[in-house]
Amino acid sequence: MRVIEIPFLALQRLLGVNRLAWVFLLPNLLLFGLFAFLPIILNVFYAMTGGDNVLLENRPYVGGQNFATLSDCSNFLDPNSCLQDKFWRAVWNTTWFVTLQVGIMVGFSLLTAIILNRDIRARGFFRSVFFFPVLLSPVVVALIWKWILQREGLLNAFLDWTGIGGTNWLIDAQWAFTWTVFLSVWAHMGFYTLILLAGLQAIPRDVYEAATMDRASPWRTFTKITLPLLSPTMLVVLVLALIKGVQTFDEVFAFTGGGPGTATTFIIQYIYEEGFAGAPRLFGLAAAASLMVAGVLVLLTLVQLWINRRNVDG
Repeated sequence: MRVIEIPFLALQRLLGVNRLAWVFLLPNLLLFGLFAFLPIILNVFYAMTGGDNVLLENRPYVGGQNFATLSDCSNFLDPNSCLQDKFWRAVWNTTWFVTLQVGIMVGFSLLTAIILNRDIRARGFFRSVFFFPVLLSPVVVALIWKWILQREGLLNAFLDWTGIGGTNWLIDAQWAFTWTVFLSVWAHMGFYTLILLAGLQAIPRDVYEAATMDRASPWRTFTKITLPLLSPTMLVVLVLALIKGVQTFDEVFAFTGGGPGTATTFIIQYIYEEGFAGAPRLFGLAAAASLMVAGVLVLLTLVQLWINRRNVDG
């Protein structure tokens, strides 16, 4: 330890105590810059260029043409009227998916956290059961449910045995989208339940004891004590769930492949197909789409933080 101390004492004398912190931060900053900031900068350059060449020096500058191509619509509510109709189908699929998935998942996560926060029998076991799907690989989760829901799968076998009769769950567009939402909620709910459970346990017990002494009803206790004190944790859950929902790709791609048709094609899959799986590979179009998604996510996050600040200040 003395050998390590000698050079750092010399650095401390040279830089001072306050500047020495940057020496410890420098390795992380270099890694973060290499794998985070540099790709963002390169993405901006790719969005401003065209062609299918990988090297930037071989790509012609097109300015905002890629953004204009993505935005070329006579009616944004009708993807058929757009030049890049698949992009806008992916946008609307993602919008509906995030709205349903985040709403259902946060609601069930809150309900599950409240139940698991009570003094129930085998509480530790049930906490593990709800968190277990989070530990599985998204591809494994997708393949498990695909095996259950395929035409000769477990669910149809059970329905045929009961006389109800099975159906092609993953061939019908509406059912495929519904099961995609269910799959995502099932796979990720445990993570947000754990965060909300930690938030519930951070609420002082004496607040609830005072409410009991004042004969407050359970609903009034929940709306006037639990929800206000849990709102900072709820904001974290909403932001994380929103970002995760928009970035959904691997489990849905392994589950339905984006089909049937484009019923479960989301924005990240569109970016992947345009930039890496299509022919020709339109890196500029994919980069422009990814920047548009990033801008929307930043905007929504800022709005949520602003709403939370208003609630705290008010």
